Amino acid sequence: MNNKEIQQLIKFVSKSGVNEVKIESKDFKISIKTGSTPKVVHSEPLMISPQPIAQAPAAPVIESQSNTEDTTTNQDDNLITIKSPIIGTFYRRPSPDKPNFVEVGDSISEGNVLCVVEAMKLFNEIESECSGKIVKILVEDASPVEFDQPLFLVDPS
Repeated sequence: MNNKEIQQLIKFVSKSGVNEVKIESKDFKISIKTGSTPKVVHSEPLMISPQPIAQAPAAPVIESQSNTEDTTTNQDDNLITIKSPIIGTFYRRPSPDKPNFVEVGDSISEGNVLCVVEAMKLFNEIESECSGKIVKILVEDASPVEFDQPLFLVDPS
């Protein structure tokens, strides 16, 4: 199963209303559970940082982003939110020595690469699904993102 197929499966499961899906083959095992926030659980061991302080702010950051999203939605209903299709690390540029893909105020068209999200050592280009102007970048460079987390606000006019 390739990365695109996994992304499509995650989207399908989140929209279908199913609570849990498990798929096992000889090469991999994947379990997708939905609830208040969809999660992808895989069988590889996870490395936990010895710094619990870094993990503690995760909930407030998500809450503040949700509050920002709600406030923005109330202010400008015509803005389109571009969301992360996968869990991973958000990067605004293709490599450290290259310029950012987009900046606030840039005009974009459908299919333009806006950022990359690294997931399991794979760099996935996130393309625009609409044309318009970047109004706000909601995530800082090199920060973790969740599935379906808002990344950009675009004014389609």
